[in-house]
Amino acid sequence: MSAPAPAPLQHMLKFGFRIRTRSGLPVDNLVVHARDRVEAERKITQMYLHCEIIECKQIATPIREEGSDLEGIISLISRQPDEEKP
Repeated sequence: MSAPAPAPLQHMLKFGFRIRTRSGLPVDNLVVHARDRVEAERKITQMYLHCEIIECKQIATPIREEGSDLEGIISLISRQPDEEKP
């Protein structure tokens, strides 16, 4: 028997929140990672019980090419101490 195929990686998004706590205090700049807005709101309401969500926005994150990141890491690892940085 063969091993089951690995599940495809799901891209995580960032969401920024402004909320009002149950005691009425405003809290700005809360950021959570989630697969979608519904999951992000669920995470916020779990952390801040009975809060009011005032604003929710998806935060744009730069897309990185994994190949170039790997090449950069390899060059850092293989760089000799006496070499200058490019």
